[in-house]
Amino acid sequence: MSFFFRARILALNASYFLKSGGYFVISIKANCIDSTVPAEAVFASEVKKLQAEQFKPMEQVTLEPFERDHACVVGAYRVPKKQKPAS
Repeated sequence: MSFFFRARILALNASYFLKSGGYFVISIKANCIDSTVPAEAVFASEVKKLQAEQFKPMEQVTLEPFERDHACVVGAYRVPKKQKPAS
């Protein structure tokens, strides 16, 4: 299943089941998305796609040496903006 559909499923599920500020975890296998570019470039591209869907990635961890070209991204969905203190 391509990442687009996984990201879409994550976005749909988040809109139904996560409150604003709720957390998500997604695993990315770079060589299944695009085996012609370095894994780091695929990870960066996929994180950018998540940000476009109102996800705020907070941490990204590669699964080396256990799994090659895999990463796990953890973050929050629809993070509320911080209020500036009133003067």
